[in-house]
Amino acid sequence: MLLKSKIDDLKKVLSKDKILFGEEERYCYAEDSANIRKETGIPDLVVFAETVEDVQQIVKYANIHNIPIISRGAGTNMVGSCVCMEGGIVLNFSRMNKILEFNPDDMTMKVQPGVVLADIKNMAESAGLFYPPDPANFKVSTIGGSIAQSSGGAKSFKYGTTKDYILSLKVVLADGTLLRLGSGTIKDAVGYHLNQLIIGSEGTLAIVVEAELKLIPKPESNALITAYFDSIETAVAGVNGIIRARIFPSTIDFMDKNAINTVEKFYPSGLKTDKECMLLIEVDGFASSIGTQLNRVEKALRENGASDIVSVFGKDDMEAVWTARRASYGATAKLAPDVVTDDLIVPRSSLSKMVCGCRDICKKHNLHVCIVGHVGDGNVHPQIALNLENDEEYKNLMDAKSEIYSLAISLGGTISAEHGIGIEKISYAEKILGNDVIEQMRKIKTLFDPTGILNPGKIFKM
Repeated sequence: MLLKSKIDDLKKVLSKDKILFGEEERYCYAEDSANIRKETGIPDLVVFAETVEDVQQIVKYANIHNIPIISRGAGTNMVGSCVCMEGGIVLNFSRMNKILEFNPDDMTMKVQPGVVLADIKNMAESAGLFYPPDPANFKVSTIGGSIAQSSGGAKSFKYGTTKDYILSLKVVLADGTLLRLGSGTIKDAVGYHLNQLIIGSEGTLAIVVEAELKLIPKPESNALITAYFDSIETAVAGVNGIIRARIFPSTIDFMDKNAINTVEKFYPSGLKTDKECMLLIEVDGFASSIGTQLNRVEKALRENGASDIVSVFGKDDMEAVWTARRASYGATAKLAPDVVTDDLIVPRSSLSKMVCGCRDICKKHNLHVCIVGHVGDGNVHPQIALNLENDEEYKNLMDAKSEIYSLAISLGGTISAEHGIGIEKISYAEKILGNDVIEQMRKIKTLFDPTGILNPGKIFKM
C-alpha cells in the first residue's frame, strides 16, 4: 500500500477529480474479465488520465518512487493482463477516448487509447472505409487494449489482426519520455520497427497514448452462409474446399454442437441443434461478385459433406446470426457459476484433431465445454463452464488446460492467438518459448523499463 505521503504528493501532481483512492472504488479495478483463482492485489490508486501530459507526470512520479503502473482500457482481456499483482497505480484511459484526426484521403485515423473499437469502425464506415479487426467484444473494448493484446477476431482470416493496421504509435516510456514510433506511412524501411514490438507487449514495455491506424476501402457488399455438418472432419474439409475453389471469405467461424445447443437454450436464434457443428462463412466484395462467391462456396460445402446450408442476406438478418455466435460465451456462463475461455491456434490441417482432442480431454476431466473459433486461421476457443470455488473442478480445469496446451503444441500450434499471456499463461509460455528466448525478452524489458514498473508480473517472470 502506498504511504499516505505519496498519495498526498500524487494529489499535487494531478487534480483530485482524476484520482480514486477509496477502498470500495479501488476494489472495482482489482480484476479484469479473466476468471482466475490466483491471489491478486487491489490497486493503491486509480488515475483517470485525460492528456498525454497526465500520463507523463504520473509515470515520472511512479518511476522515481518505484510504484507499479498498470494500464487499463475496458478491462475485457481474458488472461489477467490488467490485474495488480503488487498493488500500484491503475492508469485508466476511459477519458482519453477521442478520435483526434480522420483523413479519408490518406485512409488514416489518429485516436487516443480509450477509443472504443465500434466508434472507430463507425467513423471509418461513414466515409466508405473499413477498420477490419473485430474481437467479439468490439462494442466495448478499446484500441489501447487491442494494441496491448494484439487482438484479432473473426475477420483475421482475410484481413489480418491489429498489428497489420498500426502505422505509428505515440508511447510514454517508463521514465516519462514521449516517443513516436513509426512514420504514419504505408511503407517505412527506416530502422527497427519498434511500434511492432509494442503491439502485444501488454503494457510491459511502454504506455500507448496515441495510435495512427491504417484503414482500407469498405467492401461494397457482403452475405453470409451458415452450413451444418455431421462431423468436425467434414466441416474442416468444407473450409479447405472453399479455399481450393479460390474464394477468400472475410470470415469462417465455427460452433460445435454444445455451443449451438447452449446458445439456443438461453438466446434462441433459430440455429439447428441436431447437427454436430456449423460454419458461419461471410463473403464480401463488389455486389456483382457476391452471387458467384456464394455459389462457389455452397458447391464446395456440399461436395465436402454439408448436410444443410442457409444463405443469409440483409444487415439485420446477418447481425442476428453473428449475435448468436458472439452470445456463446454469455450462454456458457449460464451453465455454471464461472466460465473460462481459452485461445489455441493450430495449422488448419490439424484443426479437427484439435477440436476433437479438446472435447475428449474435457470429457475425461468431467468438464462441460462449448467450442467456438475462427477456423479459417485455425483459432479455437474452448469455453469451459464450472465452479472455480470447487477445488476438484478447479484441479480438473488445470489438468485439462495443461493437456490441451500440450495437444496444441504437438499439432504445430501455440497457446495464444489473440488473447495474450497476462498472468494466466506465464508458466506455459516459458516452457514453450524456452530459456534462451525468454532471456532475450527480459533484456528488452530491462532496456525499456529499467525499474520494472510497467505492468510487472505479466507475460514472463523477471
